[in-house]
Formats: sequence, C-alpha cells, structure tokens
Amino acid sequence: MRYSRRDAKDYARTHMKGIWAAALVPFNEDLSINEKGFCKNLRHWVDDLGIDGIFIAGKQSEFFSMSLAERKRSMEIVVDEVGKQAGVIASCSDQNMDTVIELAKHAQGIGAPYIVVHAPVLHFLTSRDETLYQYYKTVSEQVDVGIAMWSHEDSGYLMSPELCARIAELPNIVAIKYSVPREMYVRLTRMVGDNIQVSTASEAEWFDNIVELGWRLYLCSSPPYLFQTEVDRRMRDYTDLAIKGEVAKAKVIRDSLNPVREAFRRTRPAEKPPAHSKYWQELMGQVGGRVRPPMLELTDAEKEATRRAFEICGLTLPGAAAKSSAA
Repeated sequence: MRYSRRDAKDYARTHMKGIWAAALVPFNEDLSINEKGFCKNLRHWVDDLGIDGIFIAGKQSEFFSMSLAERKRSMEIVVDEVGKQAGVIASCSDQNMDTVIELAKHAQGIGAPYIVVHAPVLHFLTSRDETLYQYYKTVSEQVDVGIAMWSHEDSGYLMSPELCARIAELPNIVAIKYSVPREMYVRLTRMVGDNIQVSTASEAEWFDNIVELGWRLYLCSSPPYLFQTEVDRRMRDYTDLAIKGEVAKAKVIRDSLNPVREAFRRTRPAEKPPAHSKYWQELMGQVGGRVRPPMLELTDAEKEATRRAFEICGLTLPGAAAKSSAA
C-alpha cells in the first residue's frame, strides 16, 4: 500500500487526476485473454497517448464473461505492465459480496492504488438507501485501498446525490464514477467539495465539466484511446489547455473531434458496442480481437460501414502523418 486507510482521500486528491481509460480486453480466437496484445495496447495508451490511469475489469473489459481467476489476472497484467507509470483502478464489482471483497483484497495485495465497486442489482426493495450505505461500509471496512463508488442505470436505479454524499464520508471512499444525468452529478459535486472526486464517463461532457465544475478527473471510458493516436492527441490537448485556463483554444480542439465522435456513434450497432470498439481499435493499429458471449460480433457489412466512416472521420494515423510531412 502506498498510503494508509486514513490517508486515502489525501492520496487520491494528489494522484487521482487526468484522463483515465476503461480497458477493453482483447480475446484470442479461442476466447482466451490475449495477454501479449493487451500489454501492447497498455504500453501504447500510456507511452504514446499520455493516458494517466487505467480502469480494468469493468464493463468495457467484459468482466461478466470472465472467471474470477481471469479478473484477477487482468488486474495483475495492468499493474505489472504500467502500474509504475500510470494509475490503476480495479473493478471489483459483482453481485456476490464475498467475490467483491476477494477481488478488493487481491487488488490491494498486488498494489493497485484504487478499486471501484458498482452499486449492485437489488431485488424486491422499494427503498434502498440504508442497504447501499451498509453495502459500501462493509466493503470499506474490509480493505485499506481507496474505493470509488459507481452508479449507473444497469443496476436498475441511480444512487441519489444525498446518498452518495453520505457514503463519501467513509474514510477510504475517494471518488465516484457517476453515470447519471448532468444535473445529478452537478449537485453531488457541489455537495461534496473536495471530499471525493466526482466524474462521469461521457467524453462529450468532459470539457464542460473541467471548465464549469473544476473537475480534474475523467473516469472513464474508451474515448481516450479510440479518439486519439500518437500523432493526433486532441483529447489530451484540449484537456491540458482547459485545465490551464486556455478555454477558447481548448474548445476549438474539442469541437474539432466532432466528426470522430459522430463517425463512431453512427456506426455502432445498438447491441454490439464491445465488438464495434474492438474493430475500431484494429483500424487504429491496436489489438482488438474477439468478444465473448453473450456479446455479439460485427457482421462484414457492419465492419465495412465502420471502416468507411473511420477513414473519413479526420483522425490522423502515424503513417498518414509521415506521408503528409514528406509531401
């Protein structure tokens, strides 16, 4: 551990900032984890794209299709490969409390500086605040590592800002990934001050949240490595400019990514986000690979539509940059 439980909030205020990306995990044709390809992606994200932290074993990683051993292994890969250069937040989310705590202790034991635990699906309940408070309190008391809450509609409900602020008083609750309407996360931000970091996964809202809410943490989804290349780091550029207060320059760069956002959004089949993102990775020269059931693969027609949109969206690839320079 890099800090004690009582120092978790102070440590996170200092170190948990910047652009954090949720990792897609590449699977081989036999659906085993492509560890070599995953390490290649991680090095590219951190070394070439300047990504500040990696979120592993969450929904982007298809954790629901992984065994417990594979989830632990995916955490180990990230910590071993980039843990000295970037932050790591390991998702310990599960419906089974014992599994959550086992994963949390594993993440702490291998040196992950943070974990994230999403609000569970709760059956039969018509009121749930005390249940959720005790849920996070139980996890909090089992480990010293800093914990991020995670509320999203997949749970069947959204945690209220008031409940989140109450949970934020626990000593090692350090952040929340708050996938909710903007008015909710604005209210929570104003309620908690710097007690915890509030963030949401929407890249489209990131610029406004830096400028209007003073956010310094993007936690997190896949745009940091799907909307950038080593020669076209516009998300990194507009983020750094906005944080420095150069808002007008930052906005121009932010807006220049609109064709990329639109191409990605327009070609993503409603039932196939992981497969679409992995194919987009391949078009960028990263390792994409298979998705695991129950996720669906892209058809050839869907791949072709995505490829055509990608080619004209305006992202600059390294080879294209070299050709342009030579011309």
